[in-house]
Amino acid sequence: MIEKLRNIGIIAHVDAGKTTTTERILYYAGAKHKVGDVDSGNTTTDFDPLEAEKGITISSAAVTVEWQGFPINIIDTPGHVDFTAEVERSLRVLDGGVCVFCAVGGVEVQSETVWFQANKHRVPRIAYVNKLDRMGADFDNAVREMEEKLQATVAVCAIPAGQGPSDFEGVIDIVRMKYIWKDPSDNRHWKLELRDIPEKYRADAEAAREKLLNAVSLISDEVTMLMMEGQPISEELLRKAIREGCLSMKLVPVLCGSSFRFQGVQNLLDAVTQYLPSPVDRPPVKGYRPGKGKEAVERKASEEEPMSALAFKTVSEANGDIVYTRVYSGKLYPGTVYLNSTTGKQERVSHVYRMFGNKRDRLEYAGAGEIVGIVGLKNTATGNTLCEDNDPIVLEEIRFPEPVLSQALEPGKDTDEGRLSEAIARMVRDDPTLRCRTDHETNQIILSGMGELHLEVAVHKLKRDYKVDVSVGKPMVSYRQTIGKAIEIEYQHKKQTGGRGQYAKVVLQLEPLNKEDLEEIAVELAEEGDKPDPNGLYFIDEIVGGVVPGEYIPAVEKGFREGARKGGKWGFQFVNVRCRLVDGKHHEVDSSQIAFQIAGEYGFMEGTRQAGIVLLEPIMNVTVSAPGEYLGDLTRDVSRRRGEIIHSDLEKGRAHLQAYIPLASLFGYTSELRNFTSGKASFSMEPSHYAPVKEELADLREKKAS
Repeated sequence: MIEKLRNIGIIAHVDAGKTTTTERILYYAGAKHKVGDVDSGNTTTDFDPLEAEKGITISSAAVTVEWQGFPINIIDTPGHVDFTAEVERSLRVLDGGVCVFCAVGGVEVQSETVWFQANKHRVPRIAYVNKLDRMGADFDNAVREMEEKLQATVAVCAIPAGQGPSDFEGVIDIVRMKYIWKDPSDNRHWKLELRDIPEKYRADAEAAREKLLNAVSLISDEVTMLMMEGQPISEELLRKAIREGCLSMKLVPVLCGSSFRFQGVQNLLDAVTQYLPSPVDRPPVKGYRPGKGKEAVERKASEEEPMSALAFKTVSEANGDIVYTRVYSGKLYPGTVYLNSTTGKQERVSHVYRMFGNKRDRLEYAGAGEIVGIVGLKNTATGNTLCEDNDPIVLEEIRFPEPVLSQALEPGKDTDEGRLSEAIARMVRDDPTLRCRTDHETNQIILSGMGELHLEVAVHKLKRDYKVDVSVGKPMVSYRQTIGKAIEIEYQHKKQTGGRGQYAKVVLQLEPLNKEDLEEIAVELAEEGDKPDPNGLYFIDEIVGGVVPGEYIPAVEKGFREGARKGGKWGFQFVNVRCRLVDGKHHEVDSSQIAFQIAGEYGFMEGTRQAGIVLLEPIMNVTVSAPGEYLGDLTRDVSRRRGEIIHSDLEKGRAHLQAYIPLASLFGYTSELRNFTSGKASFSMEPSHYAPVKEELADLREKKAS
């Protein structure tokens, strides 16, 4: 059965139609008898009241259906950039993906983001061009943008029969060379027939067939030979070659339709079962044996292997937290105690559930390849590994982006601060891109996240789910800082208290790292099988002759990283700094690890003071689309916000503008853009990079003494 299992994610830009597509899949697979609607707020996967209110997906949700004997686990992910962590952790556990593109918008910014996230996780995927019934739909343009913007080699397996509100009639299957006809009088949308392609679409279909065969011939020698001999190519052989290309990520099958009008969804479901991988088609999951040696271990997707599973999401609930888990090998049984190999603690699984939105079905066990919800775990967080005690493995943890925006939380007069702390702790555990700390100068609680909407949702949950009264201050930007120039610093830590003292002396060379330096380091690390430091902090031991004993060198690095975390002058994280330990001195009696850690930390701090500090602000990649007459206004607005225009054009009467704009200048941008374009513009943004900013232009309400 595992060979038929499909674990897929529905991923795309916001408003491309992911949730509507998921609803139609549930309907056609028989999992629902009444179709939900995003505008009505009654969809299965957007079950949170806030999702229904805003009409967007905020949190990824899992559902399970069966299509023609194939069980399919589906995760509907958010499209908004503020919730990119939901996509990241979903892609970590999925075997395949369906990327939904709007036929009007084409490949939009967040579409690119999730596409390259999927590339990073080596997730094979199908492309589905949706909304072909909309005004301005352009299937060919969407496919062209996939090739240009995503560097995808497409295999167009279906084309539209007409486009737009009045001309869209259905879908033509290029693999079967048939027209998929839907009876317009069928209110339940079940009556679909395969008919001969209408004459007016025959030329387009034959041209698409030739392109498909040319793309597939690069994968299959058998197809190439038949083409050269002028022989017909069977549907079975063609599907086999498309599947081979999809699994190897050399081809992206492209389907199309209008999910809202029930067109093309069944064809998409067929493609999911025919082209996307099962767990056994994926490489064995890799990990390491806990312990000093970290021996490499891998597990195949088989129930005969020892049990291993990855917790990829936690959800706090009143009746017990639920942990979403991907079982990679073996069988996971309720009532069994497993090892959390990440923390080293034992965990007892009370119940195992198959999830269906906010509903669940209890299972006797979960086998290899399954995605399930677990209840009963007390100390398991996102990224933790569960395994058998006698055959442990630690799977690679999930890495999340750092937050870029902060705001102050102020408890109401009657708020129990203990309850507030507990509520925030649970929220931060459930959402790894939320951070919380207390500013010791102002005693304010500082909540950090990925954007204004992310923080708005977090505060809303505090009030609604945890019944905590809080007010919020103006959002604050999470700046970074780096050093102004390379410097060598000598620092001695000496403390005598009458007994054994503390002594450590270090000589550190600090240097700032630019973009080229960081790219070069990333390449070197990749060759060694390592990953770059997310903050661009690198420590190099260049001690010769044992002047600093080997057991103290990790303490110096720990001190350097602690100093970078504390942030010195402004209290913001230091980034992009290389620290070389080139010399030092120790004392046979008074030296210790803590002494060298202090020397490393304070030596770094002193070095930053002498080298000078460069304040860095987060820059967002902003893409705006509006009627053409607003292009001048958009350009002037970008300049006013200290932005840099990267690209602008006019196409089909609409202006498209891409710019780098400081996050600090984008607060309230949604309402302002709506006002001066009369509500006719749309925009998206995602974090791009950090850039230097003058202190007088920065909002430094979090200023701290060093």
